[in-house]
Amino acid sequence: MSESFDRGMKVRREVLGDAHVDRAEAAKTDLDLPFQTLITEGAWGTVWASDGISRRERSMLTLALLAATGNFEEIPMHIRATARTGASKSDVLEAFQHVAIYAGVPKANHALKLAKATYKEMEDEA
Repeated sequence: MSESFDRGMKVRREVLGDAHVDRAEAAKTDLDLPFQTLITEGAWGTVWASDGISRRERSMLTLALLAATGNFEEIPMHIRATARTGASKSDVLEAFQHVAIYAGVPKANHALKLAKATYKEMEDEA
């Protein structure tokens, strides 16, 4: 693979954890291999690997963007990632408050509901 793929896989594991990445890798097929390579190189090997902003800030931005665009499926995964990126519950609330003002209260409300449920699951697992 490429240097950006290798860097992306390293960052992806650091942010999401080995267990998550191992499950995702095991589920790859010929159909989604090009897509998985794209996100590993682009999202993880370029954007998340950049030192332009901290991982904490990147987590907050990612969660806000997911909520604002209604891409709720990935919110629990990125809430779990906050344990590794340093974004606190307070940081997440601040991000979702921005979503409420700039993208709509229903989106922020749903994102917050998902965050609360995911934090509860994380506490139960600990």
